[in-house]
Amino acid sequence: MEPRFDLMGNQVGAKISKHLAGVNVLFQQSTLPKATRELVMLRASQINGCGVCVDFHTKEAAAAGEEAVRLHLVAAWRDSTVFTEAERAALALAEEGTRIADAHPGVSDETWARVREHYDDDEIAVLVALVGMINTANRLNVILRNPGGSYEPGMFARMTS
Repeated sequence: MEPRFDLMGNQVGAKISKHLAGVNVLFQQSTLPKATRELVMLRASQINGCGVCVDFHTKEAAAAGEEAVRLHLVAAWRDSTVFTEAERAALALAEEGTRIADAHPGVSDETWARVREHYDDDEIAVLVALVGMINTANRLNVILRNPGGSYEPGMFARMTS
C-alpha cells in the first residue's frame, strides 16, 4: 500500500502536522499516566482501522515498558483481567467517544460517571482531548492511506522537531 499524499512533504501540511503534534506535548506533561494515554490511543486507532497509529502506539507503549499481554488484549479489554478499573473507564470513554457515528448515543452517563470516579478535572480534560486528537490523527492517516509497520519508537518526535 502506497500513501496517497505526503502531508509532511507539503508546506501547509507540515504546519498542520506540527500544530497537531504540539498538543501531544501537553498530554505528555499531564498527570494522566503514559500507559493510559497509549492504551486509549491504541484502542481508538484499532476501532478506526488506522494501521500507522496502531503501529505507532503499540511500539511506543512497548518501548516505555508496557507488557505485551496488555497490548495484545486492548481490543478485548472488557474480557480480560489485566487492566485497572481506571484504565477500563478510560478505554470505555475512548470507545464511546470514537464510535459516535455508529448509531451510538455518544458517551454514556455510566461511562462518564466511571471516568469522574477515577480521574481529576485536569486528567479528564486530557482524556477528552486525547480521544478527539487521536480520532483526528486516525482520520488523516486513513484518508491518506499511510501504512503501518515501519515505525520506530521516537521516530515521530525526531520528524516534528
